[in-house]
Amino acid sequence: MSNLRFKAVRASFNKKPIPVDTPDKLPSEYFGELTFTRAKMKEYLDHKTYEALIDCIDNGKPLSLAIADEVASGMKKWALEHGATHTTHWFQPLTDSTAEKHDSFLEYDGKGGMIEVFDGKVLIQQEPDASSFPNGGIRATFEARGYTAWDPTSPVFIQGDTLCIPTVFLAYTGEALDYKTPLKKSLKALTEAALPICELFDKNVRKVKAYLGWEQEFFLVDEELYAARTDLTLAGRTLMGHESSKSQQLDDHYMGFIPARVVNFMRELEIAAFKLGIPLKTRHNEVAPNQYEIAPIYGEMNLSNDQNQQVMNLMNHVARKHGFVVLLHEKPFAGINGSGKHNNWSLGTDTGVPLFAPGKDAAGNLQFLTFLVNTLIAVKRYNGLLKASIASSTNAHRLGASEAPPAIISVFLGQAMTSVLKKILEVPSDTPIEIMGKHGKKIGLVEIPEILIDNTDRNRTSPFAFTGNRFEFRAVGSSANCAGALTTLNAAVADQLTSFYASLSKDLSSGKDLRIAIMDLLKPMIKEALDTICFDGNGYTEEWKKEAEKRGLDTESCVPRMFTAFTEHEAVEMFRRTGVYTVKELIARNEVKWETYVKKVQIEARVIGRMAMNHVIPAALEYKTRLLKSVSLSKEIFPEEYLATSGPEIELAKEVSNLIAEIRADVDALIEARKKANVIEDIFEKALAYHEVADMIEVVRKPIDRLEELVDNDLWPLPKYRELLFIN
Repeated sequence: MSNLRFKAVRASFNKKPIPVDTPDKLPSEYFGELTFTRAKMKEYLDHKTYEALIDCIDNGKPLSLAIADEVASGMKKWALEHGATHTTHWFQPLTDSTAEKHDSFLEYDGKGGMIEVFDGKVLIQQEPDASSFPNGGIRATFEARGYTAWDPTSPVFIQGDTLCIPTVFLAYTGEALDYKTPLKKSLKALTEAALPICELFDKNVRKVKAYLGWEQEFFLVDEELYAARTDLTLAGRTLMGHESSKSQQLDDHYMGFIPARVVNFMRELEIAAFKLGIPLKTRHNEVAPNQYEIAPIYGEMNLSNDQNQQVMNLMNHVARKHGFVVLLHEKPFAGINGSGKHNNWSLGTDTGVPLFAPGKDAAGNLQFLTFLVNTLIAVKRYNGLLKASIASSTNAHRLGASEAPPAIISVFLGQAMTSVLKKILEVPSDTPIEIMGKHGKKIGLVEIPEILIDNTDRNRTSPFAFTGNRFEFRAVGSSANCAGALTTLNAAVADQLTSFYASLSKDLSSGKDLRIAIMDLLKPMIKEALDTICFDGNGYTEEWKKEAEKRGLDTESCVPRMFTAFTEHEAVEMFRRTGVYTVKELIARNEVKWETYVKKVQIEARVIGRMAMNHVIPAALEYKTRLLKSVSLSKEIFPEEYLATSGPEIELAKEVSNLIAEIRADVDALIEARKKANVIEDIFEKALAYHEVADMIEVVRKPIDRLEELVDNDLWPLPKYRELLFIN
């Protein structure tokens, strides 16, 4: 075994669980202690300031600079009491990660000394360098100015010694350069579109909220093994490696006993999350070996998305303390499950009514059906756009493989809900729709199957599944910022609801009964949805791909081409109507997506080429030399019998030689393809060229993985799958 690999494997075997410093309090007693919650606002702010801030958070009322100064003063006092010495605007640029620049509270006091200062101006706005973040050409190098602006609806928090202020990130010219800004715009559009419909059923409704419950999947690998794999350190996934004899085929890892080292990592992660007010609820082993999942209690979408970004940062920090590295790549290992981030998406009113759950009476059921069916139509209408919102060079490896949903957006309803919709098509529009709840009454006039939150089956191949009181957007990737996909979903549904309400208003103004007017509109929509977007079968089959194409669904498999959905006329107009993106922002974001795609594939191509030449071929040549020496010795010692006794060794040496030659030829072809792609100026065309390069990476991998099976185990320089995945 190569020296580096041997040391890494031995170190991994010898690791012991690292103790966790557990607080001497219940989690509920220290929950949110590092977050400036409403309770702390009330404690550290005077009554007038508190009321103004709450009015801003709940109702969008602007804050005066004087009030902002008072808020900053209270925040500073609280932060200093908790050991904070610095402050930062914490934002989410178009990198799928967060960014922050720390400034200390210290300022000159004018008397030769120093004083801690934090005022409303610093709280509200700062100025990072916009040209150094992905911006799609909106900001040139000599046009660096950009702004971060405080988002009062997401509470500030303390991370280490720093007071973190969640903010939006805008260009000097006003365009959004982050994920938070368009997410907040989409939430505004969605709530404004949903509210008039809800008011038809209940005049007391004043607000509609969107909720998110994310399920974060990830892999853990030992840091020594990680360091011994150049592909993991630079590309986030294994670009080579033969499948282990045992992987996930026995189904013994899923929800199995959590190893002690992993439990301690999860426990410390939970403690840190609880202190930040992040309600982590679930932890368990996932299907693949060394794959795990954590999930919180669902929450308001903007806050929940911020918390997911916080948790991803925490995971990386805490894991290293326990000798692990977190892999958030969607497909770090071939042949086993990849990692997603299922987004459980739902809507509810401020009166406590969930809009995707059956109601308590006929009116409530009609409201439920209205929102359900309009969502189906929005997903059908913008299925290609929704696919583009979750597409990336990394998620492309996961989609359609090992229980992940395919790269075709469809909706799973389940047998019970599908039966309900089909039944509705058969009854008169004035028929009360009785859908039984979990403890519902007997069905009266219309025989419609009972709908329970948990009586629908689950379909792992569905990208967008109805699960009883919410939709689960399963196609989102593990490393992604949830806001990318949810902004698109929110905007699409908002646009559909607005269109529906406009048609409904015309019918009501002509004197139609509300129930009849709604059902007359819903029925053709139900038929359209059942005929196109609704699919409860196996999304992996070739038959479904052909059927999806017949239904008019987007079946594009090339990631760079998927992104063009954002700048198609229908999408541009939808985003314009909802106020979520301008044309300039859409064009810029596509530029960023193509550029990111190119860079990630380019890195992978460079890494596999150099690993092939610097790691794999030298090991193969050494093994070949051993084989040839054995043949030579056999010929010398057994001159008459050497051909008979050395035949297998000669054949093995020939196979190794052929594989070395194949790898060299494939790497040379890969380099040439990169060179040709690199001189292409148009970024879309360049991304298309790198899509071909991505396919060539898999070609290079194939003979390398074959060599791994042939070369002496002691000579192979890289930790193997069996070592990466089965050592805790």
